[in-house]
Amino acid sequence: MTQVCEDRNETAMVLIGVGANLPNRDGRSPLDTCRRAVAMLDALPGLRLSGVSRWYETAPIPPSGQPPYVNAVAALSGQRIDPVALLAQLLAIETECGRERGLPDAARTLDLDIVAIGDLVRDAPDPVLPHPRAHLRAFVLAPLAEVAPGWVHPVLGRTAAALLADLPPQAIRAL
Repeated sequence: MTQVCEDRNETAMVLIGVGANLPNRDGRSPLDTCRRAVAMLDALPGLRLSGVSRWYETAPIPPSGQPPYVNAVAALSGQRIDPVALLAQLLAIETECGRERGLPDAARTLDLDIVAIGDLVRDAPDPVLPHPRAHLRAFVLAPLAEVAPGWVHPVLGRTAAALLADLPPQAIRAL
């Protein structure tokens, strides 16, 4: 069942994880591709970019010998957000930026993940919300804590900063 944020008077915060670790086919660096993707997010109908975290360099999870990733979290706001439609829009941006789908956890030119839409909880169908592994990944939680410091995981009831503090060490540094 598709759920839509329907209250016209309520603006939902949409948190999107942005990452890449391969150059684009036109030669853009992963950081340039990610910046382009953030600009494309701001152009999505019904959504408005309200902030972007700093950019981070992070090690792939699980460790795989891939190049490091560039990661950030973008915060958008909007009303009447359909998670399924938003996922389709993110996949279209990935494709436009050169993403080719292959093996799970493979290196990529762009990865856009819906981390959360307000306090919406969805177990199925895709997208599962909040993102089922966001609370385990420093490359999501560190930038999320910056861009939305008051965000509370709608299932775990904890802030991004508190979840980050409980993680084992992960290779991450601000660029």
